[in-house]
Amino acid sequence: MKLTTIIAVSLLAGASMVTAADAAGKKVGIAMPTQSSSRWISDGHSMLDQFKAAGFEPELQYAEDDIPNQLNQIENMVTKGVNVLVIASIDGTTLTDILAKAHEAGVKVFAYDRLIRNSPNVDYYSTFDNFQVGVLQAQSLESPLGLKDGKGPFNVELFAGSPDDNNATFFFNGAMSVLKPYIDSGKLVVQSGQMDFAQVATMRWDGATAQARMDNILSAKYTDKHVDAVLSPYDGISIGIISSLKGVGYGTSGTPMALVSGQDAELPSVKAIIAGEQYSTIFKDTRELAKQTVKMVSESLEGKEVEVNDTKTYDNGVKVVPSYLLKPVLVTKANYMDIVIKSGYYKEDQLK
Repeated sequence: MKLTTIIAVSLLAGASMVTAADAAGKKVGIAMPTQSSSRWISDGHSMLDQFKAAGFEPELQYAEDDIPNQLNQIENMVTKGVNVLVIASIDGTTLTDILAKAHEAGVKVFAYDRLIRNSPNVDYYSTFDNFQVGVLQAQSLESPLGLKDGKGPFNVELFAGSPDDNNATFFFNGAMSVLKPYIDSGKLVVQSGQMDFAQVATMRWDGATAQARMDNILSAKYTDKHVDAVLSPYDGISIGIISSLKGVGYGTSGTPMALVSGQDAELPSVKAIIAGEQYSTIFKDTRELAKQTVKMVSESLEGKEVEVNDTKTYDNGVKVVPSYLLKPVLVTKANYMDIVIKSGYYKEDQLK
């Protein structure tokens, strides 16, 4: 079956998994990190729509990357008597006390996309295969460079996500599982010398921070060299990197654009892929993640066995959290129509 057919069938199947009778009167508090990223807007509204369609009474709150704000929002939801919390945390290490209160109130807690750490009161986790995201990002650089065919050396620079987001290390480790052997063999050269996670992490996934770091690297190490590829973990960071590269002439006839990876298939990055400025992104269908989360919440409230497919990977420091991992999909100029347009995620007019 084609990917688009699979997505359509699975979405229809998900709609019939939960009945309004099962969910009637059950309140769900949805805590999202920020509306500054289109990805989180899509996640929030996908869950809001699907929980409503299933008969739940959902409340959606965005904390705008302010940790005390998110803590207050979650506490208010518990006070209002929610049955379930679905939380995409800003900082997964800050919720221990409020989740203890939620547990005392009998509230089920589902970590969404980002693992909540240092708490025994996280019941389940729904996300994408985060290590595989990194693998795909690195492979999207490996293939066009011809590294498997022995080509090189090439200059590469590395960026990682926010150090307070558990996913960032999974993305980076997945990518480095592909790239490090080439770095060790000299086929890839990191001219900046910045290769450790702590050196390449980007607080709050901020594109401006990434752009400033790329500016510094280019001025210090690339005045007489060409950067061939940049590992970027997220589209917002990618756009910042691309702005830095374009600022010193990359993407012109004399200086080809570096290969830049990404994640989340955000609209500006899909447009950049079409324009030949960004090489790739990772599509994570938020409708699918919302569907799976609604299904898991329903199963939990009904006392049924909750469907998970990973019981080993996600140790939050206190417990291994039972998880359901969805598959990420690599997007390039060659396949974006099939992945993000024919699946209905975007309309073609949005990409003009």
